[in-house]
Amino acid sequence: MKIGVLTGGGDCPGLNAAIRGVVYRALSRGHTVEGFLDGWKGLLDGRTIPVDRAKVQGLIGKGGTFLGSSRTNPFKSEEGTKKVLSTLESLHVDALVAIGGDDTLTAGRELFRRGGKVVGVPKTMDNDVNATDWTFGFDSASSVAVEALERLRDTADSHHRVIVLEVMGRHAGWVALATGLAGGADYTLLPEEPFQESALVEAVRRGVRTKGYALVVASEGAQVASQLKAGEAAKDDFGHEILQGKGVGPYLAALLEKKAGVETRSAVIGHIQRGGPPTLFDRILATRLAVKAVDLVEAGQFGHVAVLRGSEVVGVPFDEAIGAPKLVSAHWLDLLHTFDS
Repeated sequence: MKIGVLTGGGDCPGLNAAIRGVVYRALSRGHTVEGFLDGWKGLLDGRTIPVDRAKVQGLIGKGGTFLGSSRTNPFKSEEGTKKVLSTLESLHVDALVAIGGDDTLTAGRELFRRGGKVVGVPKTMDNDVNATDWTFGFDSASSVAVEALERLRDTADSHHRVIVLEVMGRHAGWVALATGLAGGADYTLLPEEPFQESALVEAVRRGVRTKGYALVVASEGAQVASQLKAGEAAKDDFGHEILQGKGVGPYLAALLEKKAGVETRSAVIGHIQRGGPPTLFDRILATRLAVKAVDLVEAGQFGHVAVLRGSEVVGVPFDEAIGAPKLVSAHWLDLLHTFDS
């Protein structure tokens, strides 16, 4: 078979490892691989490159995606739908492996519903894809955020300040949760919980009293964002509000300096979390999911997504893997707040 592969949505560490896994598994079974450039946009425009071992053999530890990515939604119009199906037919692609988050997998489901032979591989640094215990990209991004918090601890301690670290996380606060827990933050704000100003201020005051400084971690999608810039926000092709520039971190820093009476600074880690080499966990997970995706293709289990369940990698239908994002659950929130100052 000729198997197509693409990476869609935001980049994250582990994408190249996943492409490599698809290529090695496919070639070992006698298939060929065609890479679509810049995600679903490559399918719309018919832009591809053949991918062999030589192109991917040194990429397992490289961040980003050498195929490129985009947030293009090919199914926004009927014309786009026709172009995607036409491209697959004209290039004689027998099956497609779509690597991405909820939006990419949703597009994959739409293609499957229109007769396309497609399987999915879930990735996102947000860890918010349903049906899988973990997504690759999350461990790497959270590890970078924890390192940033540790560095901020040094300067907060030196100057007896409060520092707010804003991390990525639109609807789900997994990155903030992991960063706050592993980095020993005095308080962590997640999108899953309503903003409690008094609890935040008190936690910061206690931290300053006991050790002379305090650290706060906040998701960019924390509910304080609703108090910020009013008006119609810009949205991407999938209808998501673009959070860049909302200013959750600076807003909280100004509030804490006023309410807690302590000099406060904010730092936004932003896209630094997306780049760099994947961690050991993400390299292995991306590889396992990609290999399973090719196995699903060989078994004719189209319309399925390779996911991690416990220690096993299995295939589940698109409908089970996408929809409402996987949010931080109550038992994780209870654990997190055990360690508030």
